Amino acid sequence: MVRLLGPQDRLLTTLEKQYPLVDVHVRGNQITLEGDPAQVAAAKRLIDELLVMVRGGQELGEVEVASSARIIDQGQGSPAEVLSQAILTSRGKSIRPKTLGQKAYVDAIDHHTIVFGIGPAGTGKTYLAMAKAVQALQRKEVDRIILTRPAVEAGERLGFLPGTLTDKIDPYLRPLYDALNEMMDPELVPKLLATGVVEVAPLAYMRGRTLNNSFIVLDEAQNTTPEQMKMFLTRLGFGSTMVVTGDITQIDLPTGASGLQLVTRVLDGIDDIHFARLTSDDVVRHSLVGRIVDAYTKYDAEQQARRHARENGLPDPVDGANRAERRGGLSRGIPRDRQPRRPRPGAGGR
Repeated sequence: MVRLLGPQDRLLTTLEKQYPLVDVHVRGNQITLEGDPAQVAAAKRLIDELLVMVRGGQELGEVEVASSARIIDQGQGSPAEVLSQAILTSRGKSIRPKTLGQKAYVDAIDHHTIVFGIGPAGTGKTYLAMAKAVQALQRKEVDRIILTRPAVEAGERLGFLPGTLTDKIDPYLRPLYDALNEMMDPELVPKLLATGVVEVAPLAYMRGRTLNNSFIVLDEAQNTTPEQMKMFLTRLGFGSTMVVTGDITQIDLPTGASGLQLVTRVLDGIDDIHFARLTSDDVVRHSLVGRIVDAYTKYDAEQQARRHARENGLPDPVDGANRAERRGGLSRGIPRDRQPRRPRPGAGGR
């Protein structure tokens, strides 16, 4: 019961948020559900699925509870089956997909040679790709892992960096090293790096190479130029798998188009190439991250609509929608004294 409900009954609170018309009561080892019959039935099934996951040794969090409820509501099968597939186990911790979108992403890597993981921050694009790379190496499906990303400053000038060329490049590649140390024995990682079994390098080092029998991960691909993206994809050799990850809403390129944006149009529909699109529903960080992503997505959509209206001489659609919403508030019978008041001309101030 403690593992099911979580510390301070945190998962119980998440369960109640998923089904607001259900009252949940816990007495000892017994859970009682009361309320709307349809939601009670869905909540009961969710608890049954969570119990199966707990008995299978899976650690539950708020993300697993919310994802399981979404899978049940959408009729996508059993959450215990969908979310119980462990990719890798490292130091007692299992790495597995936690949402339906992540499960589809992982399955695509198994069945396609090139997979593009496109989605907002916190959706596990790079982490899951690296877990699949380590799994492939352990199973001897590939001879080496190659991790790369463009060395692009994120909106700020770092200036001169002291040290050797490796010292200058390492800050850009540090997230890849951190994930690698989480998934493998930290004492083993330096040996694999020294022998070339695992290679972490900036994207510029890929030119002129043919990568055979390798699992290649390109991270932060939204910061590649179209020329860099073409160069990288044409490095593919026999027996290799490529995973390209990026977030097209966080482009740090000073000028020019993003290679990740262009490639979605150029390569769409080609066999053995898959585009996995993750959304805010797949965010596995703090719950606020998903809401932040949604807020920025809404803002970007409004700005795009405004630019389109200006270019075509149309009225501002956002201001028009706001005015219609204010008029709708009056027509729905909201008292006038509750409506925001506009200052009368000459009533003071400017």
